[in-house]
Amino acid sequence: MATFISVPLKKSSEVDLVKPLSKFVTMNYPAGEEQTEYIRALEELNKLRKNALGRPLDKHDSSLEILLRYFDQLSAVEPKFPFSENQLCLTFTWKDAFDRGSLFGGSVKLALASLGYEKTCVLFNAAALASQIASEQNLDSDEGLRAAAKYYQLASGALLHIKDTVLSALNREPTMDISPETVGALHHIMLAQAQEVFFLKATSDKMKDAIIAKLANQAADFYGDAFKQCQYKENLPKYFYFQEVLPVLAAKHCIMQANAELHQSILAKQNKHFGEEIARLQHAAELVKTVASRYDEYVSVKDLSDKINRALANAKKDNDFIYHDRVPEVKDLANIGKAALAKATAISPPLSQKFTDLFEKMVPMAVQQAMGVYNQRKAETVNRLVGTMREATNLCNGVLASLNLPAALEDLSGDTIPQSIAEKSRAVVSKGGLQSIEQLIRDLPDLMTRNREILDESLKMLDDEETTDNELRSKFNQRWNRTPSGDLYKPLRTEGATFRSKLDVATHADGVVRERFNTNCDMITLLCKSEGELNAAIPSANPAKTLQGSEVVNVLRSLLTQLDEVKREREGLEGEIKAATFDMTANFLAAMEQDRSINEEALSLSQLDQQYGQYNQKVQATLRTQEELLGKVQTAHQEFSGLKQSNSEANSREEVLKKLASAHDSYVEITNNLSEGTKFYNSLTEILLKFQNKCSDIVFARKTERDELLKELQQSIAREPSAPSFNAPAYQSNLAASAAAPGPGAANPTPAPRTVFAQQQTPQQPQPTQAKVQQPPARPPPPSFTPQGPTFNTGPVPPAAAAPPGGNPPPMAPPGQAQGPPYPSYQGYPGYYQMPMNYNPYPMGYSMPYMPYQAQPGQPGYPGAPPAGQPYPGYPQQPPQQQPYYPQQ
Repeated sequence: MATFISVPLKKSSEVDLVKPLSKFVTMNYPAGEEQTEYIRALEELNKLRKNALGRPLDKHDSSLEILLRYFDQLSAVEPKFPFSENQLCLTFTWKDAFDRGSLFGGSVKLALASLGYEKTCVLFNAAALASQIASEQNLDSDEGLRAAAKYYQLASGALLHIKDTVLSALNREPTMDISPETVGALHHIMLAQAQEVFFLKATSDKMKDAIIAKLANQAADFYGDAFKQCQYKENLPKYFYFQEVLPVLAAKHCIMQANAELHQSILAKQNKHFGEEIARLQHAAELVKTVASRYDEYVSVKDLSDKINRALANAKKDNDFIYHDRVPEVKDLANIGKAALAKATAISPPLSQKFTDLFEKMVPMAVQQAMGVYNQRKAETVNRLVGTMREATNLCNGVLASLNLPAALEDLSGDTIPQSIAEKSRAVVSKGGLQSIEQLIRDLPDLMTRNREILDESLKMLDDEETTDNELRSKFNQRWNRTPSGDLYKPLRTEGATFRSKLDVATHADGVVRERFNTNCDMITLLCKSEGELNAAIPSANPAKTLQGSEVVNVLRSLLTQLDEVKREREGLEGEIKAATFDMTANFLAAMEQDRSINEEALSLSQLDQQYGQYNQKVQATLRTQEELLGKVQTAHQEFSGLKQSNSEANSREEVLKKLASAHDSYVEITNNLSEGTKFYNSLTEILLKFQNKCSDIVFARKTERDELLKELQQSIAREPSAPSFNAPAYQSNLAASAAAPGPGAANPTPAPRTVFAQQQTPQQPQPTQAKVQQPPARPPPPSFTPQGPTFNTGPVPPAAAAPPGGNPPPMAPPGQAQGPPYPSYQGYPGYYQMPMNYNPYPMGYSMPYMPYQAQPGQPGYPGAPPAGQPYPGYPQQPPQQQPYYPQQ
């Protein structure tokens, strides 16, 4: 009776995990020991997949351990790499476990760029292998029973987990073997078998009959549920696997019920309910008899049947002679209780006992993404604070330049270069002067053009692949059942539009910087000259030495010194703000472990406020100080301007000094802008190259998927009939039915195997009746010789005269049997077969010649015999014997 059902394994195509994953690691992690360790881990992961899926697996614990380790590693690595169709695209191909394929095409398979699909199929194989290992256990030992129960419950839990997660993991229709209906039915089968193992264990341990009966009754209930799940699903019975499983489930349901009734009858006997004992044994005997009559080729119940029959005979004997207890109807018997010990094992990684994460140091992608957003928020905060201070400094420099300070205080003599102007000139020359700015300006268009070319090429790859996908979709319509490229590329196109927008903004900013340079080019050129040339270019003015010791000059110098202090403080603050760092990885990991999600915005804003709040206060303080000092400077400068002697030469000199000071400030700002622009374009080039690689990878993956799908479509088209079915004419069917009739020596056809569809028996289709074969007219009787006279009777033949001489019957085939192979029919006589070769219809033979015809009075003449080799007139001709229809021996 120990017939247990196992699940076949799925087969997978080989996938190279190292190349795409190592490319992602090199692009996202800096070169060094950490990157090398991750690449080494990827090689181990690829080797683990080959061991788990690339070779036949033994039905042993070690093989199951490899599968579970691979599943655990996939679960651990899933959140650490961006596996998706539009990011890290890895296509996994798996065949249907139950589909046996066809002559022209292989079995059904599905290729998806989804790690969830890979996990689902690996878990299915783990369940299948667990069921196979359980079915190989020795159920006569306690160790074998415990192992079988463990593995059946593991298989049941894995299949139930697939049922609950497969649709969300795949986001499309799966193959039938991992569909919710199929794995749900398999889950019930495994659970029923686990319950049966518990029944066998209780029987082996000789537990109480009440407990054993409840265990068996629960097992029968589980088998009934499994049978219904398999029978009433539309697509399951078409599999040969389920056609074989259904009879076993039906038989097991009856057997478990019979066992429950048997042990409950023992309990009834112990309670002296002898009539109930007989009723339960009779019910058990009927159940076992049903199994023996319907499912004997699947399950043997001889031992159980003998046991039940012996118990029934003894019970009847005792009741008839001793107890005389009334035997109740089966429907009046009390229900047997149920005890469900089998439970599906919960699937919660890690499932392997020897699992160690190969990527333990790598943070999950959710944390990486949160870190990326946090770093962006941090950069925005830093840029805002630094930009505020730089704007304030530029404003201060602009105000002082408009007031010709501090050059106006240093130029009291009127004929020498002010010290501040000389320092500014030396600073411009030390930074490369005019040539450095011109070189940076010439380089920017080339950098910008290169970035645009990379972006355009990346988007063109997407456009070309999407065009091809749309053409194939319009050609194959519903058969082209993969994700449209337009939907898949939306995130990439959004990212590309962002890059293009940034390039447009940068191009506009480059134009503004170039215009500012053109405006200040002459003064910057003047600052780059020698001190003598610079002094000669500045107009002379009358001396204003009387103001050198005045109080207003001392006030202005003091205010300018304070402004310089404010600028130096800002430079220090800028350095501190840029150097401030804080690793948010630990915070994000803690939040993910606690809440299974990361509220990045709340955590980031809280940390940034805590980290940069004090710097923001200091920046605002410098702004207020500068505003107060500039107000005092403007007031003191008005007084200073009123004391200075005003003339056209002095005004001209002051105007030139103002332009030189402004040119210096513009030079510094333009240099910074161009340097930042160059850095921006170079950084953007690296980002765009990564974007290009991402587009190239997904386009390559889509092309591979497209080729696979085209191959499958070609195979499916080849399997389709070339023309619609049609009905043949009736006369062709009749002739074919006559020609196909078996000969007398043909064996009876083998009956079809019994399958279990108790509620859905299909009525037998009536066989088409063969057309009644129209026999040709009987051959003319041979001439009869009588001694009275050589005359032939030409009248009606009496019944006795119809038989040939000697009492031999005419050469007719037995009804319903054909003589030998099919023979051609003659026109007008369908179904008339040619006589076999060398057949003599007149076995007696006639050696005497025909007598001359003598007519009797009142009788017409009988036609004479035809010439040799000629047929009787009026009868159809026979085909020539030298060209038989069937092959010669």
